[in-house]
Amino acid sequence: MGLKVIKITRVNPATDSSRDSADPLILPLTFFDLRWVRSHPTQQVIFYKLPVSSREFFHSVILPKLELSLSLVLRHYFPLAGHLKWNQQDPKPRVVVYSHDTVSLTVAESNADFLFVSGKGLRPQTELRVLVPELSVSCDSSSLYSLQITLFPNQGFCIGLAEHHVLKDGVGSIMFIKAWAHICKSLGEGIMTLPSDFIPILDRTLINVRPSLESKILEYMSYFSDEEDGKRTMDPPPVGEICTDLVRITLELTQENVDKLKERAKRESTRSQHELHLSTFVIVNAYVWSCLVNARGGNKERPYMGNCVVLVNCIGYKGKHLLGRDGFVSAVEILSDSVKGLGSRGIEALWE
Repeated sequence: MGLKVIKITRVNPATDSSRDSADPLILPLTFFDLRWVRSHPTQQVIFYKLPVSSREFFHSVILPKLELSLSLVLRHYFPLAGHLKWNQQDPKPRVVVYSHDTVSLTVAESNADFLFVSGKGLRPQTELRVLVPELSVSCDSSSLYSLQITLFPNQGFCIGLAEHHVLKDGVGSIMFIKAWAHICKSLGEGIMTLPSDFIPILDRTLINVRPSLESKILEYMSYFSDEEDGKRTMDPPPVGEICTDLVRITLELTQENVDKLKERAKRESTRSQHELHLSTFVIVNAYVWSCLVNARGGNKERPYMGNCVVLVNCIGYKGKHLLGRDGFVSAVEILSDSVKGLGSRGIEALWE
């Protein structure tokens, strides 16, 4: 697959008189944000098949509309243009946003088969990786958001996103994409505003967690880092190079699938329905967890070490708990206990 970079530009959030000050906006990190300071960027690729996607039409109509709507939506999501910074004199990192900050946008063109790359079958990881931009990260500063729009001439285009998890979770990411799509769709109608449910709330004082817990998670980060001479860093842990033969596949779980798995958990678990927390989150993660262990196979006594979504009640279980047909129900019960435990004991119990 050949990829040609057409341009790399910077997109400014649309003008907002309330942010004209030369002083930066400081967005503190909460207990839930700190966990992700040294995480690798979250990556996503969204594909759009178009009946008309010639170079001329794309560059004269589609791309300008995407850039304008991106600028308009960033007026509400302006922290995405900022940086995560950790000065040595500060006890913890923070998001810093200046009025002149921008978001990096790469425009590229690919000669790959759009239907193949955007499909659900086996695809080389390398062909998907080039569709996502890099996110600039250093020991004391990191960009928060970067985009790449790639045209597949006469086939369609895709938007690749790289974002720092420290600023928002999956719900926030989806809300931003929906807000951008709403403005882009409404441009032809002369509407450049967002409905209230797409406007983010940035007030971090809504998260009320004891400062001592923030100190504990910072200590946890330091323990698992390779810091030397007391120097702090936000560099993510090193990763090996991607193998050229690594592939990806998209496996879809429909609502009907999830409902059937919920019924199976109720039917096969020895616990009553009132004891189990059968949310979609628990069901899907339990199914993926058990499938992963079964796919690896091996000795049932082989120690399973790791975590699943949350660092509670997931370490210490052996592979035999998740192997075989009963593995799914076992995973449901383990994750159900974890989720219910958070509600009864509170988040503080995780770090005591």
